[in-house]
Amino acid sequence: MSDGEPMPQPTPLLDTITMPEDLRALESKQLRQVADELRAETIDAASETGGHFGAGLGVVELTVALHYVFDTPDDRIIWDVSHQAYPHKILTGRRSGIRSIRQKDGLYGFTKRAESEFDPFGAAHSSTSISAAMGMAVARDMQGRNNNVIAVIGDGAMSAGMAYEAMNNAGDRNSRLIVVLNDNGMSIAPSLGSLTNYLVRLHEEHPTLSPEELTEQAGAAFPDAFKTAAERASAYANSNANKGTMFEDLGFAYIGPVDGHDVDALTAVMTKLRDSNSDAPVLLHILTEKGRGHPFKEQHPENYHALGKFDAETGEIAKSAPKAPSYTKVFAQSLIEEAEDDPAVVAITAAMPSGTGLDLFGKRFPDRCFDVGIAEQHAVTFAAGMAAEGMKPVAAIYSTFLQRGYDQIVHDVALQKLPVRFALDRAGLVGADGPTHAGSFDLAYLCCLPGFVVMAPSDEAELKHMIATSIAIDDRPSAVRYPRGEGFGVALPDRGNPLHIGKGQIVREGSRVALLSLGARLRECVEAADKLMENGISATVADARFAKPLDIDLIQQLVLNHEVVVTIEEGAAGGFGAHVLTFLSSEGLLDRGVKVRTMTLPDRFVPHGKPEEQYAEAGLMARDIVAQVFGALEMDQPRHLREVGA
Repeated sequence: MSDGEPMPQPTPLLDTITMPEDLRALESKQLRQVADELRAETIDAASETGGHFGAGLGVVELTVALHYVFDTPDDRIIWDVSHQAYPHKILTGRRSGIRSIRQKDGLYGFTKRAESEFDPFGAAHSSTSISAAMGMAVARDMQGRNNNVIAVIGDGAMSAGMAYEAMNNAGDRNSRLIVVLNDNGMSIAPSLGSLTNYLVRLHEEHPTLSPEELTEQAGAAFPDAFKTAAERASAYANSNANKGTMFEDLGFAYIGPVDGHDVDALTAVMTKLRDSNSDAPVLLHILTEKGRGHPFKEQHPENYHALGKFDAETGEIAKSAPKAPSYTKVFAQSLIEEAEDDPAVVAITAAMPSGTGLDLFGKRFPDRCFDVGIAEQHAVTFAAGMAAEGMKPVAAIYSTFLQRGYDQIVHDVALQKLPVRFALDRAGLVGADGPTHAGSFDLAYLCCLPGFVVMAPSDEAELKHMIATSIAIDDRPSAVRYPRGEGFGVALPDRGNPLHIGKGQIVREGSRVALLSLGARLRECVEAADKLMENGISATVADARFAKPLDIDLIQQLVLNHEVVVTIEEGAAGGFGAHVLTFLSSEGLLDRGVKVRTMTLPDRFVPHGKPEEQYAEAGLMARDIVAQVFGALEMDQPRHLREVGA
């Protein structure tokens, strides 16, 4: 360690804990110190690696109490969303690797079954924990076991319908299940909606309880005389412990609210729940502060959700000057420009205003920007309803999260030919967030839908034109998919101009080989063409622009005039290249001897790392395109070309 680096805070008790059984060997009066040291270690580790930060700091005491009271890993803890799990990883044998989190070959940023037996269920999309926990609880009962199952749901995850589908089902069964509602008033941004208002009223009307009051309430929550869910709910709602919460109406015993940073109170009530013989499902409502104990001088809770490296003592965040505006920002500015001229343009986000750039749109047009919470299904059909009434809705949703609204895309949008515009941020590989957040499948799941227009810009200037194009399309649905991160620094037009639907463009003329790119791999194609030309192989480079409808004239021209045609896309098999092959096959164009190759993401989930590391592993760099061409031509590739793009 250099003289200029601050010394990390001492963690003498935490240093004695390798696994949860070490924690359980301590006296309960030592847990406060453990929690303080665990928070300090979480802050220190995150300062070196960056990553999801605020949610973990908010559940430090909860994490300590859970592992102290319950016999993990035999007792199951499912974290939802599992970016809350950094402290959990530190306490479950992974402290030595915590400074590798989200880096290539390092710890995963979410829970992962293959990483640890203490991660019984992987979760990186919101609101899945209660369903998974119920499945585990029912399996336990069928197998005659007696372990506990605990779902920790929070960070806005209770705003999604799936959580209530699960509670509706669980409340009607006699399967012992504990749901911990981590109520911090946040998702990534502050939580919105009537449920959030309900929870605020709930803890205003019911002040946090002492450990003694909590254990008394927990005892009242489990009247052994009542065996059915309906009887339990009726008895509990009429008791003096608490009066009529919505959770009781769903068949759950409600306990709380609890100060989620009082480790003694948490330990007391969890011990009571653990030792109960009741089969009643229970919801424990705890109040926490996202980012508690953070070192930053300013209060910006949304900024503490995920961040880069920072100084653990001063809170100064390391910043690098951007070389170009991000695709997200270009999208937001382009949409604002369109909305300035067209009052029918509205924007919809599912709890991701800053991630999608719609926070900027919302500042300019607060009455035309709608955050519906973590509810992608609702967001899609809400947009469809607006489109049916003549508005021009733009649903800005990460590619990976839009998967959650797929039935609504098919049935409510595509089938009715409604002009909903989808802006799919984080298309392709996304870096440290890994495969759960990669936008790998949207080309496959959208291009198969009749009537859809699907676009992918090769740079940020093209994105401006495609946003203008989507606004101009008024007779069918459309989507623009674009990558995470900065653009290439190209000159931006003052205003986007609508493109000719289904028309690509030739970027470079060649004669022997054609490289047909969709999206941001275009520069890798140009670099590959340069290397091919150095070795006497002339290559055309084309930008498809549209995955659907295909530019059939351009494709025919490439196939009829080149010996080899290679398609390149930042998506899984079954997308753009597959549709090109289907067209060529149906027209008999493959019968002429042309060699066609498709380059897609591999048929596996690409692990987390830097985006350039991921694309290298996926085989979509310039050197991989060169290798594909040499293979198709049945030529030996010169050794020096194997390092192109390395």
